[in-house]
Amino acid sequence: MTFEDLEPRSPRGTNLRALSREDLDLYAVEELNERIEALQAEIERSKSAIAAKVAKKSAADALFNFRQ
Repeated sequence: MTFEDLEPRSPRGTNLRALSREDLDLYAVEELNERIEALQAEIERSKSAIAAKVAKKSAADALFNFRQ
């Protein structure tokens, strides 16, 4: 166990809210393009997580409906 394990986590969505409040005027064009790429990658990661959850729920629904 590391010391970091003992620190409380931020509430969900805190980082996203902070990201949306960040002053974009401080960034150069290339930095903004990199930011967009990182955000698009995060969107794809979120979509994959949604697809996995939907698949698990569908599998569970099929299992329980099969037994009825």
